[in-house]
Amino acid sequence: MYVAKPPDPAAVLHGTDAARLTTIIEVSAEEGQRPDYIHWDKLRHLTPPSGLTHAEWWMAVRMGRTLTTLPLRDRDGQPFEYQTPPQAQRLLHYIDQHCSGEIKMAEVVTSDRQAQRHYLVSSLMEEAIRSSQLEGATTTRRIAKDLLSSGRPPRNRSERMILNNYRALQFMRDDMGDRLTPELVMRLQEILTEGTLDEPSGAGRMQVPSEERVVVSNDLGETVHIPPPAIELPNRMQAMCDFANQPDDNDGVFMHPAVRGILLHFWLAYDHPFQDGNGRTARALFYWYMRTRGYWLVEYLSISRILRKATARYGRAFLLTETDGGDATYFILHQLSVIRQAVDQLHVYLKRKIKEVQDIERTIASASDFNHRQLALLGDAIRHQDNTYTYRSHAAIHKVTEETARADLGGLAASGLLIQRRAGRAHVYTPVADLAGALASA
Repeated sequence: MYVAKPPDPAAVLHGTDAARLTTIIEVSAEEGQRPDYIHWDKLRHLTPPSGLTHAEWWMAVRMGRTLTTLPLRDRDGQPFEYQTPPQAQRLLHYIDQHCSGEIKMAEVVTSDRQAQRHYLVSSLMEEAIRSSQLEGATTTRRIAKDLLSSGRPPRNRSERMILNNYRALQFMRDDMGDRLTPELVMRLQEILTEGTLDEPSGAGRMQVPSEERVVVSNDLGETVHIPPPAIELPNRMQAMCDFANQPDDNDGVFMHPAVRGILLHFWLAYDHPFQDGNGRTARALFYWYMRTRGYWLVEYLSISRILRKATARYGRAFLLTETDGGDATYFILHQLSVIRQAVDQLHVYLKRKIKEVQDIERTIASASDFNHRQLALLGDAIRHQDNTYTYRSHAAIHKVTEETARADLGGLAASGLLIQRRAGRAHVYTPVADLAGALASA
């Protein structure tokens, strides 16, 4: 992947007379409001305004930007910068509206804890699968889903990557708290890479100076990123954690939580402190940070699903930042766009699922082969696929004898709608995996 590096501003200014410099400054005021955040790689192919050369036009574009310095520095000691141009502010407003607070979303997600848990588990599975595939796992989505839902041991490295990713997302959600430390980051990477490294000692620790540093290359063998020296990693990791733990309004400078979460993703990926698992760790940190700041809907999104469909754009966002003097705005804009796509896809998915539930409930209501107690149980099972049913629970709900409950549950099992298993001395019933399909053919 090739991205042209912009011309050196000092070389452009050298020999520029006052009149031409005035024109550049005038153009820069207009460029600061342009609807896109253009990089030299694209600008060099367009027609410059006001008779400027391409290099002078680029100078005007850069002058029109108001950048904020970040504590993250590149391997040469130069700070990264960013800004939130109008297109970023629109996307941030969308995220505020759709990912936090009391959101008017489908009842199936927001109102019922059991349904919420079902969709969260499904979302964690989806992100675990797609994030691992993004890093090279080759198993199919169907096999991966079976792995995570059945609890069977992984059969190969790809399945181990997916299982690790799922466990890491659960760890991020349940055990990391709201303060980031280097130890937590290393524990996250350890969970992600357990049993998948050629050198097992690389799990749960940063690289050290005696080791050869990872050079990230694309499929063509071109070097696209050289990480900072390993001797700097402990200090850089601590600086990243300090950045994560800062308040949104730090020293009078406000940074939107979504921007900070995205920059955490970028920071970890740029420093590349681990032998493997850097991309997965970076994305998990983003999920963790957004959750700690109240953006609860992000837990239901699969960012990696979108990234996997356009891996070149993901890589290009890093390159645009590095080639333009460390301007992380390119990466921020890319990730904000990805979040919006993920939210939109979730809404489409939920609308489809709600319609499926409503259609099935109409089918249940019109069924003549089952009594009203069995219909009520099926309606509950459609909405809460993780629920279990026993003779005692069914009898208590419907105020009938356990013998009647036995007949109700046994009849549903005989129809292929419930699965019976023993739990000690009790009989436990659970919905079949594809209850909707089973009902349609019943």
